[in-house]
Amino acid sequence: MLIRLQTNVGIWRIELPDPSMATVKVSDILQSIAQTRPNVVYETSLCFDPAYKRALEHHSSLKTLGITHGSMLYCRVDPSTCASILPSSTNTTTTVMDTTNAAASTTTSTSSGHHTKRIIAADGTIQLVHDPNAAASSDEDKGFRKGLLPLRDMKMQWTLRDFMDLDSRFVYKIKRQDERWIGTGGVSLDTANAHEFQLYLRKFNFQRSRMGFLYGRFVSEKIENIDSKIGSSTTKNQKVIVEAIYEPRQEIDADSPEGFVLLDNTNDEDGTDFQSNSSYDSHVDTIASYLGLQKVGWIYGHKPREPGFHMSAAEIIMAAELQLEAAEGVNPTPFVTIKVTLGENEQTSFEAFQVSLQAMEMVAEGALEVYPPDPKLCLVNETFTAIKEGKECKTVEGEFFLTVVPIAQHASEVFVCEFPKLNREFDDRHPSHDEMKKQLSKSGSSGWTFVDLLADFNLLVYLCDYLDVKADMVKVCTSIVDREIPLDEGYRLIIGALAKLDHAY
Repeated sequence: MLIRLQTNVGIWRIELPDPSMATVKVSDILQSIAQTRPNVVYETSLCFDPAYKRALEHHSSLKTLGITHGSMLYCRVDPSTCASILPSSTNTTTTVMDTTNAAASTTTSTSSGHHTKRIIAADGTIQLVHDPNAAASSDEDKGFRKGLLPLRDMKMQWTLRDFMDLDSRFVYKIKRQDERWIGTGGVSLDTANAHEFQLYLRKFNFQRSRMGFLYGRFVSEKIENIDSKIGSSTTKNQKVIVEAIYEPRQEIDADSPEGFVLLDNTNDEDGTDFQSNSSYDSHVDTIASYLGLQKVGWIYGHKPREPGFHMSAAEIIMAAELQLEAAEGVNPTPFVTIKVTLGENEQTSFEAFQVSLQAMEMVAEGALEVYPPDPKLCLVNETFTAIKEGKECKTVEGEFFLTVVPIAQHASEVFVCEFPKLNREFDDRHPSHDEMKKQLSKSGSSGWTFVDLLADFNLLVYLCDYLDVKADMVKVCTSIVDREIPLDEGYRLIIGALAKLDHAY
């Protein structure tokens, strides 16, 4: 399995042993590099994007990250530390003068195709560094395609059919996908959650990008089958019911193509979180599972755009990556994308989309990239070929990869949305015990019960910092989902004490 790493000193090709990618982790890539470049110093982590904004977690497997054969990763390295281990046999050695720093240097071309040069540094030491000028004329130009190995390095004998089969893996005939994987009911978004999300974006007049994950359920739809030989009815596609929105830790980044950067849930060496709220992200999926919910999509807000410009290349790539994760590969999935922005007459506009199976495949293979000159276009990686309307093209309009999904709203019958949202900056309200008190003190009035007010997704995630997630929160969530199972009085007392409630509830 071949992974390509684009560095500031050229493309490194990394061979990995596991074809399935199921057990290979990001750390294995680093170990593979260390075998030939033992002294390399990384100025950035391995990243998905050339802007080095979306770093890969070292413990994550390549399969879960959607990294497959031929994928391109990115990082910056210290050029002076990139010298590869020299084989015993070398072709030529010539001495030249480096006029830039007036240090004598020796360029070495090895039989393995690695190109380095020795320089005399300012302190008088001799260093072996990468020579980009020599690399420019290396085996890179002899590859089957740019960034790939030469044909004879793959195997010695080729038939025409072998070559055509191999070449077809890197050629995409661009076509629209009319079929969506969500039924006619489309996606239904809880009204209160939708209102809270757009209200926060309005604080900045939609000039700041923001994203959140959608938690809810996939509900099967039944349709009548007109073929009497098959039966009277069958199940086709699914409807998406969104019950909650969770906004993960993120920061605004005007230089990022998405307009924001998701932050890793990183802990200090002593095991404590480096920010008081950094533990929230790790509990979200657990709480969702206790409530019978799962991640069903994502939502993002962006600046107003010209008519007809729905999703940028960066947003399409991110949507494809999330669909790949939800589908565990290039498979149909009801996972949905919802975008929010200002429409006509300054009214908030909600639209729902999915990206096509072809987009998922191209993103999985690293064939699609952002195109900074025009965000409406997706750049085709130079290793691949895209054919659109019978002609080869270097860029593809993002609209080719989108399918529109019907969208509606509903009022949740189980959950409320009153607690301040987690991980927000510059909001009027922030998660706290005082906010818990304000919300839970409504118990016993206007028809509210204690459990009714406790059934708030963000509040439950907040409580994970004070109650044991596995022992306590599962019981609390069980009483919320099934109201016939009363909440244990002990939990009422503990949660009431945290909220400093001073009356009966």
